[in-house]
Amino acid sequence: MSFLDRVERGRLCAGCGGCALLSDGALRMERTPPGFLRPVPQGPLSREAEARIAAICPALGQSVAAEGRPDDVLWGPSLAMHEAWAQDEELRFTGSSGGALSAVLVHLLESGKVDAVVQTAADPADPVANRTVISTSRAEVLAAAGSRYAPSAPLAALGPCLEDDRIYAFVGKPCDVAALRALARLDPRVRARFAFMLSFFCAGVPSLSGAQEVLLALGVAPDEVAAFRYRGRGWPGRAAARLRNGEERSMSYHESWGGILSRHVQVRCKICADGTGMAADLAFADAWQTDEKGYPLFEERDGVSLAVARTRAGEALLREAAEAGALSLRPFDRGRLEAMQPGQAGRRKALLARLAGRRLAGRPVPRYRGLHLLAAARRGGVASNLRNLLGSLRRALLADER
Repeated sequence: MSFLDRVERGRLCAGCGGCALLSDGALRMERTPPGFLRPVPQGPLSREAEARIAAICPALGQSVAAEGRPDDVLWGPSLAMHEAWAQDEELRFTGSSGGALSAVLVHLLESGKVDAVVQTAADPADPVANRTVISTSRAEVLAAAGSRYAPSAPLAALGPCLEDDRIYAFVGKPCDVAALRALARLDPRVRARFAFMLSFFCAGVPSLSGAQEVLLALGVAPDEVAAFRYRGRGWPGRAAARLRNGEERSMSYHESWGGILSRHVQVRCKICADGTGMAADLAFADAWQTDEKGYPLFEERDGVSLAVARTRAGEALLREAAEAGALSLRPFDRGRLEAMQPGQAGRRKALLARLAGRRLAGRPVPRYRGLHLLAAARRGGVASNLRNLLGSLRRALLADER
């Protein structure tokens, strides 16, 4: 079975675009039903290209090595965690959770540490969809700020970056960064061109059919939309469509993500071992406030990010951005993290059972190394593991999945 057959049979594609980058033109990322980005053959794939792709493809698995860093069962290797927010009030307001990631990107550009940033932004031709952009200024970083809960394949666009002489920062989903980090071990151009790899906590990639359902709930036809944001302009911010006639219609984050988009997440994300950017230099998340029971509150307030330094380079960058006045930092008690991010914690605890269910159904699953699956499952408890195993088995047998 070829790696593409294995990926398709297991519904394992994460949509990162790494295969298109390495295929010598044999694969191209295209939108396929129900609105995900998937590799579509354009010609024969050589054995050499297939071997390169298989070495980095996050659909096939991921390896994490602590390399002397503190290594948490649920959250992976890290050196420091801080609450953070942009000192630039416009970045803080526009970003999804305090603008800390955007502030670090602007600092990298303005300090000359990088020449450009590879990141994801709204697609002007289809405002609910995404495109990969190269930002070289604060204005361009600001224009791309805010979470984009739709498919993106940033690695597919990296070919020109590997051929020029600029130094880049890369921003992507945890799976994107894992693939790029794996490619850096094979291709010295990646190590030379990409000085920093940044990510964020990711709960999964919804299909564009999810975005269409949000528009339907807002009473908006797709051809009426001039611009669309999933979050930002406040914390957590609202999903908002600006119409061609200037009217704006919106719904809360709880309604858009919790009620609609989360139901359209691709299969691969439901069996992801790393939603927290373990391969990144820095990873960012919502530093949610919690109620008396520890459950996150989604009331509008000034945004605050969680900044996780995973490498020495990331730790130094965070400190330098704060010293330069780009970022405010305050200590974070990592004991709060599980309550603050219950979805991430729950998925990690359930993962081994979900993988077992799919294997019982005869579906291929990713191979994970160094991600403490058994230790995390023990924290989930017998009843939860059994429910997840049976649910995963049922969905795989009935093909009740996208």
